[in-house]
Amino acid sequence: MSTVEQTIDVDVPLRTAYNQWTQFEEFPKFMEGVEEVRQTDDRHCHWRTKVAGVRREFDTEIVDQLPDERVAWRTVAGDVQQMGVVSFQPLDEAHTRVRLAMDVEPSGMADKAADAMGVLDRRVKGDLKRFKGYIEEHGRESGGWRGRISPGGADSPDMTPRDDPGSTGLR
Repeated sequence: MSTVEQTIDVDVPLRTAYNQWTQFEEFPKFMEGVEEVRQTDDRHCHWRTKVAGVRREFDTEIVDQLPDERVAWRTVAGDVQQMGVVSFQPLDEAHTRVRLAMDVEPSGMADKAADAMGVLDRRVKGDLKRFKGYIEEHGRESGGWRGRISPGGADSPDMTPRDDPGSTGLR
């Protein structure tokens, strides 16, 4: 298993950065190789990626989500094995540190070679830079989900609707 950790400071308030990150279906707008993320419920997403010409699909489950602090996930099915956490730390009222840590199991020789060359590390760094550009350019989040998902399944969702007036109730 390979571990990657990257951090970036964004020029938006903590709540704005966190809320935007919970908009998983918008990840293709700033994550290289992510073609589609479809959220199936508050805990689960289906991902379709294409990296170096290889298309993969997998499902993730959020295992811990605490508003304005962190979102942790793991894969539960599909072509990719990974787990990770993104955390948010206020630097001041207008700036936030975003830290992403992931453990990924490379599959096959090509993935192992790419991992040895630091491809995943560079991709995550680039994705965070693109997230920074995306959220700073817009200046505000496109929506947000403020629910709590606790490890072990004891959820206590905040039923506050998203900021998006066309919201379906999902993030």
